[in-house]
Amino acid sequence: MKNLETFKTILKVRALVLVTLCLFVLSSCKNNTTKNNEVAQSSNEAVAHTPKQEAAKLSQEFNNYWYAGEAEISSYKLEQARYGELRQGTAVLVFVTEDFLPDTQVKADNTNPNNIPVLKLNSTKNFVTGIYPYSIMQSSFYPVANNAHAIKVSISMQEWCGHVYMQLNNRSSFEITSHSYFDGEADQNFKTNKAILENELWTKLRVNPKSLPVGDLQIIPSFEYLKLYHTEVKPFVAKATLTANSYTITYPELNRTLAITFNPDFPFDILIWEETQKSGYGQNAKTLTTKATKLNTIKSAYWNKKSITDEALRTTLKL
Repeated sequence: MKNLETFKTILKVRALVLVTLCLFVLSSCKNNTTKNNEVAQSSNEAVAHTPKQEAAKLSQEFNNYWYAGEAEISSYKLEQARYGELRQGTAVLVFVTEDFLPDTQVKADNTNPNNIPVLKLNSTKNFVTGIYPYSIMQSSFYPVANNAHAIKVSISMQEWCGHVYMQLNNRSSFEITSHSYFDGEADQNFKTNKAILENELWTKLRVNPKSLPVGDLQIIPSFEYLKLYHTEVKPFVAKATLTANSYTITYPELNRTLAITFNPDFPFDILIWEETQKSGYGQNAKTLTTKATKLNTIKSAYWNKKSITDEALRTTLKL
């Protein structure tokens, strides 16, 4: 009888230990899940550039235009100031929506609820200085939610002296990688505080021009300007003004002004832009205005237009 009571006591103790262990495991799993969710949320918020603002409500008109499986391609006649003279060339703006991976910050190949819908702008310029050509491309990836900074911005620039590349990744701060053939600019990795990016304002305009920031601001100039004029990557004091069909940014310290003229009606396509600043060196330096004037626009899934017959589209774009 005594042995039976002892056996029952042992069973009760074991059962109590088993229940305690189960409760501990469940609690631990719950805490780990909560922690993982918090980490994921924290990561997404870092990418989404806290403090978080309310996402823009996109119209059906916006969705019909930008989610039709095509890019918008616009060509421009270019007059580019370089070395104190105006050069003739061409510019192209390619706007297209795509899903973006928040962590690796590249285009997503697969659908995932964590992807960030962006409006991407690839802008190119081609012109010649004397005997040698310039090729410049900038890329900006801007959330269509229109409530945050661009997730990523990059530039590549090639001419016969060498080539330059710079990339900004928007995480807890702006992380920048830069490579150049110039002495003193070679290979750099650094961070800077977040501020308005001139590069992102072009895509913000296409989402909703009325949302463009105005007044006295701190803006990081375009990557093209920073590299062409060997300027430190940092925010500069700027004043921005907006009218029904134009947006102007003036940088007093840089003696530089950017003016964008756009269609006041959806899809707010860009008609002309002008950049006025000093060009050239020493006594040959003069204030000149780079100007791009729209030639034509097409909607096309250009990534599928690879045959020789598709080259006719370049004629349509007057390229």
